[in-house]
Amino acid sequence: MSPTASTQEVVTLLTAAPGMEEAKRIARSLVSERLAACANVIPGVLSVYWWEGQVQEEQEAMLVIKTTAAQVNALETRLVELHPYDVPELLSIPVTGGHPPYIAWVSSEVGG
Repeated sequence: MSPTASTQEVVTLLTAAPGMEEAKRIARSLVSERLAACANVIPGVLSVYWWEGQVQEEQEAMLVIKTTAAQVNALETRLVELHPYDVPELLSIPVTGGHPPYIAWVSSEVGG
């Protein structure tokens, strides 16, 4: 599918949480508040990162969150409120293509 106005509006966000329960809590909040149409929770992600002067290694759960460009700022604000980390990972990736019915579904399920 080539980029269209509708795909330009869909955004995927990534964040890692300290475990499944935290990830599910965040995902349920974002979806129930209509900030996201869907959030996939992927358990067992090994994260290796630099923090406080040394290499850290943690088992985390990854959230793959689908929303619209119009909701990204509100979702980011809410995610920071919900997240237990001091500096939560939050990466926003514009969607440049996809299955048209799915793209339309994401747009229709997110408030705003």
